[in-house]
Amino acid sequence: MSELHDEIVLQLADPPNCARCGGPGRVSARFSHSWKNASGEEVPGIREATLCPVCDRDEPTADGLLAFFTVHKTLEPSELETFHNLAAAWVAVARARQVDQQQLDDEYERSHNGKL
Repeated sequence: MSELHDEIVLQLADPPNCARCGGPGRVSARFSHSWKNASGEEVPGIREATLCPVCDRDEPTADGLLAFFTVHKTLEPSELETFHNLAAAWVAVARARQVDQQQLDDEYERSHNGKL
């Protein structure tokens, strides 16, 4: 299935805490994600992103969605199109976000050496 046409599940009520800082998330999104393993095979999976008012600050699509939640305490039918557009833009950015391999390698090394 194409990433452009797959199902995205948003969780507005009680989203998980931010995996980066541990603070409360505002919304989370689950979407398909794939990667290539060491042998080059495509491995399908699911990925989740949480919108964090702290960690995502100053990212334009996140700021737009956070501003929407600040103005609109509930999601009314008349606001669905605006919400959809803002959420889709944020998910596109979250989906494109990649792991910082150098940071991951450094953390692994520190953990392996008992320094984390």
